[in-house]
Amino acid sequence: MGFGRDILRGSLDLMVLSILAEGPQYGYLILQRLREASRGQVELKAGTLYPILHRLEAAGSVKSRWDDSTGRDRKWYQLTPKGQRALRHEAEAWYAYSECIQALLTPALRTL
Repeated sequence: MGFGRDILRGSLDLMVLSILAEGPQYGYLILQRLREASRGQVELKAGTLYPILHRLEAAGSVKSRWDDSTGRDRKWYQLTPKGQRALRHEAEAWYAYSECIQALLTPALRTL
């Protein structure tokens, strides 16, 4: 089934920031973690992920560095202090929104 495109569009930045809160990651690891956390509901393509990472980096929420210690040159991404603050703010807003949606949907689903 998968999550709807509109739901994803509004939450991808938050998902990526949340994954980076676990520690530095490179692109493939981020994609894999998204897939795992969503139980396969989020199948993001690299062509979608990298513009998100570049936008977050331009905003100062993420920083990147190249590293070849794994035997392959990879670009690693990590949260900055600004990214940590953005994550906290967005997560709190998302929880409040989620509670509102649940409060509206629960009675509606009972009547269906």
